[in-house]
Amino acid sequence: MAQKIRVLIVDDSAVIRRFLEKIFTNTTDIEVVGTASDPYIGRDKLVELKPDVMILDVEMPRMDGISFLTKVMEHFPTRTIIFSSLAKAGSETYFGALEAGAIEIMEKPSLDVSHSLEEQSKNLVDKIREVAKARFIPLKKMPTTRLNVPKNTTSMAKTTHQMIAIASSTGGTEALKVFLAGMPTNIPGTVIVQHMPPGFTKSFSSALNNLFPFEVKEAQEGDQIVPGRVLLAPGNYHMEIVRSGAFYYVTLNQAATLHNVRPAADYLMKSVAKHVGKNAIGVVLTGMGKDGAEGILEMNKAGSYTIAQNEETCVVYGMPGSAVALGGIEKILPLDRIAGDILKHLNDRSHD
Repeated sequence: MAQKIRVLIVDDSAVIRRFLEKIFTNTTDIEVVGTASDPYIGRDKLVELKPDVMILDVEMPRMDGISFLTKVMEHFPTRTIIFSSLAKAGSETYFGALEAGAIEIMEKPSLDVSHSLEEQSKNLVDKIREVAKARFIPLKKMPTTRLNVPKNTTSMAKTTHQMIAIASSTGGTEALKVFLAGMPTNIPGTVIVQHMPPGFTKSFSSALNNLFPFEVKEAQEGDQIVPGRVLLAPGNYHMEIVRSGAFYYVTLNQAATLHNVRPAADYLMKSVAKHVGKNAIGVVLTGMGKDGAEGILEMNKAGSYTIAQNEETCVVYGMPGSAVALGGIEKILPLDRIAGDILKHLNDRSHD
């Protein structure tokens, strides 16, 4: 019999602790091994119980959850899901939790809305199962400074009609920084689906825009895809590509979720396969689930160059692993080699 996933709950609300314990009572593969009402008790339980996953609140007495998580990751690294009402209220909390080492961040549901509770309960169980498989990757040790890439050289002169489409999720906020650090000022027009809640994609794209010499922005309806511009799908909107004459544009919609997410990379990549074909490059980075696998397979069949991040550098290998399993991937590479490989591919094509 498979070993159960051992969970520790750290939350000052007795109601939330009972709610979470009740959820996991109905599962056969998850066991709550302990609860704590504040980080100091949580610290002792972590050392004593060595759980597989910790569910952690942010607002708590004596020490906030993010400060606690920073100390945990330094002294007793533990796979952690932030479960907080602040996860939606402020992007500072969201990104602070990611930087502190949280693998997933979830908003607490309203305890008086049964539909919300039921949906969130299933979602939380799925997240626990995926997070339990996640690995700790020292992404901060990877190169995030800009590489010495020549600007506007002949090798990059033909990127006007090239496009890069990227799918990423869990661990993707750091992985995208590593990837983008390796790209030149006139990066080919790039479109990204990073699974994030509504509102946070704008904050994240603004943060990236301040880091790099090219434009990074949350996509808006009708945005043109051009060299030197990176467009991030907004939270709660699917993003697709359309062509008008010689130019490519973004279109957004709120069709039903796909793989329980919106935006979904499969929508984006299938549209890129249809309209861009052999002039596109598809990349699947770290993330839970299988979003992007079918889309990048269609890109591959349309002649696009396709890459998946390797398992060793992924926080969660779900999305890249699914893409590899479907047969849509041409190359499997460590995260810090993907940008360089794309530049080599573009250089080789420019001399064809």
